[in-house]
Amino acid sequence: MRVVTTAQPLDVQPTPLALLMLGREADTGSERGVDCPGDLPSPSDPDLVERARAAKEKLGDKVFILGHHYQRDEVIQFADVTGDSFKLAKDAAARPEAEYIVFCGVHFMAESADILTSDDQAVVLPDLAAGCSMADMATAEQVAECWDVLTDAGIAEQVVPVSYMNSSADIKAFTGKYGGTICTSSNAKNALEWAFEQGEKVLFLPDQHLGRNTAVRDMGLALEDCVLYNPHKPNGGLTVEELRAAKMILWRGHCSVHGRFSVESVNDVRARIPGVNVLVHPECKNEVVSAADYVGSTEYIINMLEAAPAGSKWAIGTELNLVQRLANRFADQDKEVVFLDKTVCFCSTMNRIDLPHLVWTLESLAEGNLVNRIEVERETEQFAKLALERMLSLP
Repeated sequence: MRVVTTAQPLDVQPTPLALLMLGREADTGSERGVDCPGDLPSPSDPDLVERARAAKEKLGDKVFILGHHYQRDEVIQFADVTGDSFKLAKDAAARPEAEYIVFCGVHFMAESADILTSDDQAVVLPDLAAGCSMADMATAEQVAECWDVLTDAGIAEQVVPVSYMNSSADIKAFTGKYGGTICTSSNAKNALEWAFEQGEKVLFLPDQHLGRNTAVRDMGLALEDCVLYNPHKPNGGLTVEELRAAKMILWRGHCSVHGRFSVESVNDVRARIPGVNVLVHPECKNEVVSAADYVGSTEYIINMLEAAPAGSKWAIGTELNLVQRLANRFADQDKEVVFLDKTVCFCSTMNRIDLPHLVWTLESLAEGNLVNRIEVERETEQFAKLALERMLSLP
C-alpha cells in the first residue's frame, strides 16, 4: 500500500492544482503513458533556476536530490547523484544525515528509496502524478488472483516469483512473501539463475520483454518455454496444460516507451546511417533485441558510449532524454548518437517532474512544509525489503 503521510511538526501539503495541470497527458492514439510531441518539452522559466538554487542552498545537507537518467536536463542539473532507480535508492540509503530525500523519478522509485532509508528520513516525490505505466500493469489484487490460478493448477509450490525493480512496493512485497527476489535489467540473468535453483518455474513480473529476453537470449531457453499471463483474461488466458509445461510465466506488462521500438526502426536506421551500431535496452521486444548489435541496461548503454571510438555511430533504443543527453555529451568526440525511432518520444510520466515542481518542493521544504511524502506501509515494507535483500545477496 502506498500512502502520503504527515510527519510532525511539519505540515504536509498536496501538489497544487496549478502544478498538476502542467503535466502532459498521454497520447490516446498510442500506448498508455506515452506522449510524442515531436520534441522534448521546452525549458522552464530561467527565473526558476535561481529559485531552485537558493532553496537548495538554504536546505544545505538536510536535502539530498536524486535524478534518474530519464529526467529532463533542467532537473538533472540540481541532482546530487544520477543513476538508475536501484542505484539511486542505494545512494539515498547511504546518506542517513539527509533529512529529506527528493526523488526526481517516478512513484515506484520513491517507494524503493523509502524502503531502504531510515524512518527518520522523508522521501519526497515532486509530483505525485509521476507514475509508471509498466508498474501500474500489475496490481496486488491481480497478482494474488494469478497465484490462485497457479495454485489451482497444482504448480504454485514449483514457482518462484522474480519481479523487476520497476514494480510497486505491493508487488515487491508479494515477491518477498512467496520466496522470490527482485532484479534489475543489469542482474536479471543472475536473478533467474538463482530462482531456477529454488524452483522449477519462474513467475516474472511485470515486464514480459525483460523476462523473455533474459530467458531466451541470456540463458538459452526456447521461446516455447515462455507463456504470457494476461491478468485481464480468465486464468490469464492460459490452460492448465500450458502453465504446467512452461518454465517462464511472463506477466503481460511492458514499458510503453521501449515497447515502441520495432524491427522496422532498426532496418530504417541501418539504411539511413551506414555502419551504425544499434544499442537497445532489454525492455524492448524480443525481435528488436534480436535485430540489435548490443543489448544492455541504462548503465551498460552509457558505458558502451563512453568506451566507443571516435567517429563511431550509434542508434539508441531507450528513453529520449537520456539519448539526447548522450548525443550532446559525445558530440565533441565525433560520436554520432541518434534516437532509434524516427518518431521522437519520451516518457511522459517521468517528465512530469519538471523545474516548477522541483522549485515548489524545495521552497516548501525550506519553509518547513513537508510535501508529497512517500511512505510505504510497515508490513509491505517488511516483505518488500526481504525481496530486495535477496537481490543484494545474489552473486
